[in-house]
Amino acid sequence: MKMKKLVINTFIIYCLLSAITLLSLPGCSGDKPNGGSTVKNSTPPPPKPLVLVDAPKINADSAYAFVKKQVEFGPRVPNTDAHVQCGNYFLDKLKSYGWEVKAQGFDAIRYDGVVLKSRNIIASYKAPAAAAAKRTVLLAAHWDTRHVADKDTKDTDKPIDGANDGASGVGVLLEIARTIHTSPKKPTVNIDIVLFDSEDLGYPESAKDEHKKADTWCLGSQYWAKNNPGSYYYGILLDMVGAKGAKMYKEGFSVRTAGETVNEVWAIAAKLGYGNVFIPKNAPEIVDDHTYVNKHTNIPMIDIIEFDPTNETAYFAKYHHTHADNMSIIDKNTLEAVGQTVLQYVYNTAASSDAEKAATSSSSSGLAK
Repeated sequence: MKMKKLVINTFIIYCLLSAITLLSLPGCSGDKPNGGSTVKNSTPPPPKPLVLVDAPKINADSAYAFVKKQVEFGPRVPNTDAHVQCGNYFLDKLKSYGWEVKAQGFDAIRYDGVVLKSRNIIASYKAPAAAAAKRTVLLAAHWDTRHVADKDTKDTDKPIDGANDGASGVGVLLEIARTIHTSPKKPTVNIDIVLFDSEDLGYPESAKDEHKKADTWCLGSQYWAKNNPGSYYYGILLDMVGAKGAKMYKEGFSVRTAGETVNEVWAIAAKLGYGNVFIPKNAPEIVDDHTYVNKHTNIPMIDIIEFDPTNETAYFAKYHHTHADNMSIIDKNTLEAVGQTVLQYVYNTAASSDAEKAATSSSSSGLAK
């Protein structure tokens, strides 16, 4: 019995010594020595502050001039001379900036059976060879105009100028292309600008509810998305981005499908001082070109689009689809806020891509040694 008791006592002493030894060792739970004390890592580190990389500045006067030039052609309704001439203007202008340009022709069928001779204009910027860019980003807007002023009280059967709904988004993208061309600092990501055609030709307001099908709109983006050969890191759609006092809320479908991009773009806008234009609040979902791009390609594309919370009967301001959508409502400050924010985001994401490539290269080099 004594031998058994001795064994038990020895075992107890051994256990106590082992416990003391374990308590004195550095922990494996993330605690780190700090002058004799320990710091626990249970709380995640705060997010890194947003840093704006060096990016060129767009010219608001130039963006405004691009909008005005489109309106001067007249309403850009498919099957009209104004539409053909304006499309040719886009091709020539983007080529002059050194972008690879092509027209994606297609026949769009309007809700009433009319065949619309349409063209998506596609311009590609290739990053400098030294950058070895692996990512391509998508910037888009629609360039056609509404064929009827169905929300107006007069001349409802006539087409509208579409200064904001059509020309503003394209004007901003043309200015981004021009700015990149003239700047010595080039983005290190590839960029595709796509100008969607036949977006604004859906059923008129007078149609019965059962005929107001969403798929009668955005015909150009539907065609492009179904025949799209490439893949994209992210996409940004610009629609109605030039009106005086316009506010860009976080559109619901964009938040649901590409929320990270939405938050990053709005954060950059705030950092640039455009928080009066980019409102950090959510808006309802809307069917737009980005809907079909997401649906058919899974490209995380967001929609920067005006939302008017004071209009209780519609999503947009009261000029929408009326003859009041003309140059008198276009504001250079709004164009600048949207254009500079998008351009800054492109440069920031390019820098992020470069940092990831550098980290990967460094890791690979370390493994090879």
